[in-house]
Amino acid sequence: MIRSFINKFGSTLYVQIWENRIRVVDLETNEVFDEKPLLQVETRKNGAKDVTAFGNNAYLNPLNPFSHPRALLNDFFIGERLLQEIVKKLVGKKFISPAPAIIIHPMEKTEGGLTMIEIRAFREMALGAGARDVAIYQGKGTLEPSTINFKDIVKQEENMAIGAVGN
Repeated sequence: MIRSFINKFGSTLYVQIWENRIRVVDLETNEVFDEKPLLQVETRKNGAKDVTAFGNNAYLNPLNPFSHPRALLNDFFIGERLLQEIVKKLVGKKFISPAPAIIIHPMEKTEGGLTMIEIRAFREMALGAGARDVAIYQGKGTLEPSTINFKDIVKQEENMAIGAVGN
């Protein structure tokens, strides 16, 4: 109950994903993470994996979860962990860091719209990264961060889902 009260004060993150770039804007603080979508992982002797770098700092055998010829999301688990690191960097600095709402906006490889599987994968990726709520935006062009309203994006997403079921 206390956690749900704290989460009401959480920020909203606008996540734009390209194959070779990820841009995340905290809509409350206007803090921006805009780097390559790379994650560097080292495996310890006991088999445990540690993230040693991400973004532009990942240069030793980096993994890119958004590089595939047919789809934008190639590796769900790496994508989730990368987003988790970015969320920690942007909102994890606070004394009490409420879970953010996240808007995912795939910027390429969306011809004909996203499949229900892609929508679910992006949603689950954001939830696994620590989001309290997720919306998937499928519109064209870039949204202006100062005009984004999470509830409006959710309504638009629901209307698209209803339209898809009706067809």
